[in-house]
Amino acid sequence: MITHPAYAVEPWLLRETELNLDVLPQSESVFALANGHIGWRGNLDEGEPHGLPGSYLNGVYELRPLPYAEAGYGYPESGQTVIDVTNGKIIRLLVDDEPFDLRHGRLLSHERVLDFRSGVLHRSVEWTSPAGRTVRVRSTRLVSFTQRAVAAIAFEVEPVDADVRIVLQSELVANEQLPRAGGDPRVAAVLQNPLVSEEHLSQEERLLLVHRTERSGLRVAVGADHRVEGGRGTRTYTKSSADVGRFTVTSELAPGERLRLEKTVCYGWSAVRSLPAMHDQVDAGLASAASSGWEGLCAEQRRFLDDFWDRADVEVDGDAEIQQAVRFALFHVLQAGARAECRPIAAKGLTGPGYDGHCFWDTEMYVLPVLTCTAPAAAAQALRWRHATLPAAVQRAEQLGLKGAAFPWRTLNGEECSAYWPAGTAAFHINADIAHAVTNYLQTTGDSVFEEEVGLELLVHTARLWRSLGHHDHQGRFHIDGVTGPDEYSAVADDNVYTNLMAQRNLRAAAGAAERHRELAASFGVDDEETAAWRDAAERMTLPYDATLGVHEQSAGFTGHQLWDFAGTRAEQYPLLLHFPYFDIYRKQVVKQADLVLAMSVRGDVFTDEEKARNFAYYEPLTVRDSSLSACVQAVMAAEVGHLRLAYDYLGEAAMMDLSDLESNTRDGLHIASLAGTWIALVNGFGGMRHGDRSVAFAPRLPEQLGRLAFTVQVRKRLLRVEITAGTVTYTLREGETFRLEHCGEELTLEPGSPVSRPVPELPERPEPTQPAGRRPAHRGWTSQRPEPEGTGD
Repeated sequence: MITHPAYAVEPWLLRETELNLDVLPQSESVFALANGHIGWRGNLDEGEPHGLPGSYLNGVYELRPLPYAEAGYGYPESGQTVIDVTNGKIIRLLVDDEPFDLRHGRLLSHERVLDFRSGVLHRSVEWTSPAGRTVRVRSTRLVSFTQRAVAAIAFEVEPVDADVRIVLQSELVANEQLPRAGGDPRVAAVLQNPLVSEEHLSQEERLLLVHRTERSGLRVAVGADHRVEGGRGTRTYTKSSADVGRFTVTSELAPGERLRLEKTVCYGWSAVRSLPAMHDQVDAGLASAASSGWEGLCAEQRRFLDDFWDRADVEVDGDAEIQQAVRFALFHVLQAGARAECRPIAAKGLTGPGYDGHCFWDTEMYVLPVLTCTAPAAAAQALRWRHATLPAAVQRAEQLGLKGAAFPWRTLNGEECSAYWPAGTAAFHINADIAHAVTNYLQTTGDSVFEEEVGLELLVHTARLWRSLGHHDHQGRFHIDGVTGPDEYSAVADDNVYTNLMAQRNLRAAAGAAERHRELAASFGVDDEETAAWRDAAERMTLPYDATLGVHEQSAGFTGHQLWDFAGTRAEQYPLLLHFPYFDIYRKQVVKQADLVLAMSVRGDVFTDEEKARNFAYYEPLTVRDSSLSACVQAVMAAEVGHLRLAYDYLGEAAMMDLSDLESNTRDGLHIASLAGTWIALVNGFGGMRHGDRSVAFAPRLPEQLGRLAFTVQVRKRLLRVEITAGTVTYTLREGETFRLEHCGEELTLEPGSPVSRPVPELPERPEPTQPAGRRPAHRGWTSQRPEPEGTGD
């Protein structure tokens, strides 16, 4: 999509300079606005044409039955699907009775600009109607970070060459007609007409619609206020019905005159509050927004983002496209979680219905590491949501005959809704991923209140799962059998190294937290005997190793499996899951996404430098990257073992996943984890940042294509800036008290405002590993080059 010349490369903007209907669905995703609570796809103001209309509220879903050819004990009974709630974006325009529709008449100019610093979407259009009347249209749209229930639009129209009669129709529309879903199982199940009307109101400048979902029992209220300026003989009308509220403005304009409409929309939803309470909530939200006014909302938005960028910006010299992409990525990651507030961060955020709007392990392993260092309050809220779902996870563990908590593989409300248990239920690593996110958050922030209120209980229940799921053999070694790791092409395996290492960290973290908070741990039933059992299991954890090949096995026996026929697999047969039976995939050496390589990136303390290099070289030729989660991890480890050019290429793939629509499914929403992976590839990969129990360490290195990399992270109430050039790194403590860190094994002490510089060591030269035929990442050169997409899949 972004390869089209209509899209410019600019450091702080995503600009579209002409309308291309062929990529309209993709543009709706990349131009989406959200705050973690509300999500508005970047549909045109007039509503049509569209690729996929979408307005979302975090946590609003409908239930649907999960079909099984043969049901089994413990299978989830129903699924949850995010729904398109009431659309408040629509402002239709008629020019002398001609509908403003870009498929008709003549489009003289069209530009949209997503501004990462101001957090608004600008649009400007010049259009001549079929009857020959030319008008200019300008709109600005925002979803507020400071008033989480509020979104707003400023819409202006002016004639260019003659007097015109203008009609604006500002609407609230429920149960929009959606396009039919295709055959790809990753695309959301489309639920037609999911909202049942309970109330509608139209009064002066206000519209209100209240609906409920039939099965999930959620009540959704949406209100809109309007302010009109300009035009001779301007009149307004309001009307509402069960699914449509309409505010109509009529006016006559001469060239040089403008008609301006400011529309403020407020959303509310609840599973328990009454209809009058929801009505009042929306009224209150609109009143609050009115007190700020349009200019006030924009100013609040800018101040919020000024603070964010001051604490989170990443600067890249040498590749303008990557510079734009990392800011695009950070902006959308922030939009996914900033105001989620005890709600999940979905794989697509609130940009589209892909994956039914579900939250996966992506959140804890990709998104939260970024938010923890850039917007830690948002990371804490995401983990508080996991904690709120703990009762459902405990119940699920009991159903599976296990102790502790078994968190769902995919969910919206905390209950498992994966109908395919080998990739769902068996992927127990989600529990250790949550524990990892808790531990990482605590190490990075030092938030002792969070540890007492949330962290300890999550660590205890997840640790209990591992002690229950695993077992000691006759030699005392601890095994975790029959699980699925991150690589979903190797299901139901024994002793998956990633799972075992993450469980090991979980067990040790739980034991340590329980010792720090003995009385609180005792209230959860933890005693010395249980913590000793956790430590023993961690100490004796099995890590399969093939001594003949000199590499760690992804899981027990993996390196003995038959190799996949990569040479005989055509490019159009990727992703493999859409063209080959799982049975064939499961018993071969082929890796969907980085698995053991991911283990090395998050548990690097377990592997020697030589082991990392050998493991990386072994698994590269087996990894087909049929998942958007893979490239950034491979970038991190390629950088660590010295393959900087390859790491740079993988960075490009992660960064351009949606901007270039590399997997041909950006229309269904952005890949939030891959966007987060852009930051991970730069900061953890080329910055070499790693968190330890008491400190943060850096081992920076830069590919020759980049002249400078600078980033800021928040660590233990301190603001640390890291600036890397080809031969030197400079650490600056911008805020906070004296801080210690490690640079390539050397301990440094930083004082506020006193930069410390050190040389960047050269890396050992190693032969670059190969990839499966046709699956090497696209090369990025000295100048900005856009990678060519290879295959599809997620």
